[in-house]
Amino acid sequence: MKVIIIGGVAGGASCAARLRRLDENAEIVMAERGPYVSYANCGLPYHVGGVIPDESELLVATADTFRHQFAIDARTRCEAVAIAPDRKTVDLKDLETGEVTTESYDKLVLSPGAPPIRPPLPGIDLPGIYSVRTVPDAREIRQWLEKGTPFLAGMNRYSGIQAVRPKTRAVVVGGGFIGLEMAENLAHRGFEVTLLEQGDQILGPLDQEMARVVEGYLEQHGVNVVLKDGAAEFRQSPPGALEVHAQSGAMHPADIVVLGIGVRPDTALAKQAGLEIGALGGIRTDEQMRTSEPDIFAVGDAVEVRDFVTGEWSLVALAGPANRQGRIAADVIAGRDSRFRGTQGTAIIGLFDGTAAWTGASEKTLKRIGDEDHEKIYIFPNSHAGYYPGAKPIAMKVLFRKSDGRLLGAQALGEDGVDKRISALAGLVQMGATVYDLEESELCYAPQFGSAKDPVNFAGMVAADVLRGDMPISHWHQIGEGFVLDVREPFELAVENVEGTINIPLGQLRDRLDELPRDRTIYVFCRSGQRSYYATRLLLQNGFEVKNMSGGVLSRTYASFFLRE
Repeated sequence: MKVIIIGGVAGGASCAARLRRLDENAEIVMAERGPYVSYANCGLPYHVGGVIPDESELLVATADTFRHQFAIDARTRCEAVAIAPDRKTVDLKDLETGEVTTESYDKLVLSPGAPPIRPPLPGIDLPGIYSVRTVPDAREIRQWLEKGTPFLAGMNRYSGIQAVRPKTRAVVVGGGFIGLEMAENLAHRGFEVTLLEQGDQILGPLDQEMARVVEGYLEQHGVNVVLKDGAAEFRQSPPGALEVHAQSGAMHPADIVVLGIGVRPDTALAKQAGLEIGALGGIRTDEQMRTSEPDIFAVGDAVEVRDFVTGEWSLVALAGPANRQGRIAADVIAGRDSRFRGTQGTAIIGLFDGTAAWTGASEKTLKRIGDEDHEKIYIFPNSHAGYYPGAKPIAMKVLFRKSDGRLLGAQALGEDGVDKRISALAGLVQMGATVYDLEESELCYAPQFGSAKDPVNFAGMVAADVLRGDMPISHWHQIGEGFVLDVREPFELAVENVEGTINIPLGQLRDRLDELPRDRTIYVFCRSGQRSYYATRLLLQNGFEVKNMSGGVLSRTYASFFLRE
């Protein structure tokens, strides 16, 4: 059996290595148009920033590794230019010599990836404007940072008055993963960074109220975040600097511009071969990664896959799913009945000292598809036991079914412990767990790592209280003309007061029940929702109609929670 794999990196390289482990006799050819067959593209921004100093650290495996360890014919600078499914051949072009050869195959795997979007804006090809997709891209950016303009070329190395180096400026266009990671790394290198995002928020998978916290966090660390304003034109200004003219008419000077607008599936070969392309523009595959041609498979960023939670087709450009898809394609080619379960978009990003992570469906996605069978809670637990030094708060939003408690998705922000909570919840989402399962999950505990009631358990307990009727909840936009009761202590009101509310501290509530209405819904809140939960239980058992405001004041004003001095 002869298998040709077009493209390396996450999907193609994992497919090639897995197939060799399963079938020692298969003839495997892997063609990669770039100079490297397998590299850590997720590490590119950190190489630019100097966190990963050596380029060689980004190379996961070389062509020689595949040749010598796996007996795979790995070819770099080799581009597939045509596929003939009827003859089961593919034309491969040597980019060094220009020679084109035709290879036959029994099975073909496409892993072309998704190139960065580079819109045809005036001036977009000027020197100093970069995308970040490959190791050579990162190398060019590092070289530009050292010698791209007279100021970047090292005036700070001179003596006397010239030793005072002017502030260098960077403009990053796009507020996704690459854009934010490049903004952070350029800030670490001493640049004044402006981030332009055409949409109304950064990090599109997050719900907007969570994204607002991240935007504020970036601002706190010196990044100028500009929303609802994209780039319209690029111009060069003396002495070699750039001007980014925005759609609003604003002009942002820059010594370097990084484009992080997003990616688009590379489907040129698939279209030429007559393969089915989905409505989102990706290669359509089944759960075994087969395309519309049974002997052609496709994996990675170029394919459309089913969303595990919603069942919708989706495009997810993440390394984890690409690796799993590559393995599954190899399994199927080797005769195994492996299937891709779909993706839930689990992702994480580190920004300065903070972390944002998410898994599963967002609230805006559920609303967009008309799914009304969901509820949400906001909780703000500590990352580990509060009495152990270094505990940091985590802002968590958890979504679940009202009908049966099935976990639908979660988002978390914080400076410690975010990763393992979302990772745990991601595994539970894929297993179809309910919030009742979260209550009973047995997780690691020592005071420096967590709490006896871990944030994952806590989320399940709060959500289960909601579903059992022990804690009816509401959200700030749902209050209307209700009676709003604040059970915080008076000194807390000096920090943040909510107008139009009645303050009765929790410790006084039992003695002041006669001050509360019995003909109206009482919406009760505190700082984070815990004391107001106690108040809710007290009032329910005294015959009042009451709802707890999920997340308390913190869910109303995230910024005051995370961005305090």
